[in-house]
Amino acid sequence: MADAERVVSIDPLGAFLVKKGQLRAPELKRALTLLKPGEWLGALLTKLGFVSERDVAEGIAELLSTPVLDTGAYPEIAVISVQLSRRFLKTAQVVPIAEDEKRIVLAMADPRAGYAAHAVSVACGKPVARSLGLPSDIDAAIERCYGSGRSALGQLVEDAAQGEAETELDVEQLKDLASEAPVIRLVNLLIQRAAMTQASDIHIEPFDDRLVVRYRLDGVLRSVEAPPSRFTPAIVSRIKIMAKLNIAERRLPQDGRIVLKVQGKEIDLRVSTVPTLYGESVVMRLLDKTMLRLDFAKLGFEEKTRKELYKILDLPYGIILVTGPTGSGKTTTLYAALNRLNTTERKILTVEDPVEYQLEGINQIQVKPQIGLSFANALRSILRQDPDIIMIGEMRDLETARIAVQSALTGHIVLSTLHTNDAASGVTRLLDMGVEDYLLTSTVSAILAQRLVRTLCRACRIRARPTPAVIEEFQLERIAGGTDVTLYMPAGCDQCDGTGYRGRTAVMEFLIMNESIRRLVLQHAEVGEIHKATRAAGMHSMYEDGLRKALAGITTVEEVLRVTQDF
Repeated sequence: MADAERVVSIDPLGAFLVKKGQLRAPELKRALTLLKPGEWLGALLTKLGFVSERDVAEGIAELLSTPVLDTGAYPEIAVISVQLSRRFLKTAQVVPIAEDEKRIVLAMADPRAGYAAHAVSVACGKPVARSLGLPSDIDAAIERCYGSGRSALGQLVEDAAQGEAETELDVEQLKDLASEAPVIRLVNLLIQRAAMTQASDIHIEPFDDRLVVRYRLDGVLRSVEAPPSRFTPAIVSRIKIMAKLNIAERRLPQDGRIVLKVQGKEIDLRVSTVPTLYGESVVMRLLDKTMLRLDFAKLGFEEKTRKELYKILDLPYGIILVTGPTGSGKTTTLYAALNRLNTTERKILTVEDPVEYQLEGINQIQVKPQIGLSFANALRSILRQDPDIIMIGEMRDLETARIAVQSALTGHIVLSTLHTNDAASGVTRLLDMGVEDYLLTSTVSAILAQRLVRTLCRACRIRARPTPAVIEEFQLERIAGGTDVTLYMPAGCDQCDGTGYRGRTAVMEFLIMNESIRRLVLQHAEVGEIHKATRAAGMHSMYEDGLRKALAGITTVEEVLRVTQDF
């Protein structure tokens, strides 16, 4: 418990969370080694994913014997006349929520932070009363009250107010409400802002007393200014009309597509709606063709990995798998591979669900399960189309996997994806599906596992010398290979909207099938044994690849720990 005691001297929150069972001692130790001077432990624990922001807030609430503010306590507009810096408010995680003649009430993620409270007191010339709030609620209030463009959305809400109605509306009323100019402009503004900030997804989530709008920026969700909850039916109906969905059906999930131009660029939005307790939740994925990068170097592939991958792609047949969770860049990697293989001498066919980007010179098939066009059925048909290369969006079942194996055995190059945590698990997943081990060893050429990490903003990153404890914890000297061990920290500037990060890159591990691995597969060895064999053959794990990129100043150790773990 020495590590917990060390945190007590800095911040009793860590030891308190361990005592309550919400945080494990090894996680506390790791967070402690990464804690920078002046950084708040609660924010770091949340960033690393060890605890939720609610756990942190409730821990502070018990330590200070103070309640957590409700969402309704936050104002819709700024409550003070003094203009405070939005960057300061976001960095300090504070926002004014009330003011009277005697004092200002400040919502704070950590009310113990005296500097932030003092700075607001000096700027406003009044004493400050501190209250405890959730970071997400504080961020939403900052965006709403101090974010750029709030007046535009506020004006649209005001214009649309005359068309507001109860949530129980018939279809014709919904159509009329969704067709009014202010509602149309409101939805367009939400999409336009997402495109301008290069968000990958828009999440529109209805709750009992509020409508939450969040953008996924560089893989992380961030709350933005949202209209009042009474506009939920109109906004959802407008999106469903744009996506050609049935606005009368509010009990079942629906999927659709919107194609529109934003600032001269064609944006393809994939729309998904699902019914929730308080209305329909909508998620729109933005696909911008101009942002598609098909260069392996730009995707994060180091020279050694690129050369190995090129050798595998040059083989006359075999299966190449890319594994990782949803949103880890698997499809983009496959598209980059197809782009390299795409020549006039080769016929390439793909089966996808959905077809995310249209590639010149490649025949792409959209899966339609509702009419019986599944992955397996489509594959049976395209084999009669005399293809040289086949790309399967995902191996979901044994039937699809067996057709892929047979295709590789008959001289085709097959590219596909799997959902596994690492490269070695890809082998065992196929075995678990029911693919025969001798067929697997004969056809699978390589498995690439990858994740996406945020890259540091080049304009504001800060160089820092890690402590001896950090160097030892992550074995940075071994990974640095004799070079100077230097890490970088995010700072925040106008170019990165104060986050310290801008863009994403891939961290990966590349398993190439060799004789020793084939023997282990035939023996149905455990994942750990296969992983050890790949390491012995010279493979760098995702964890090590991420730490290399951290040492190169591309990302941070915190980002690497967020998406990977040491095996």
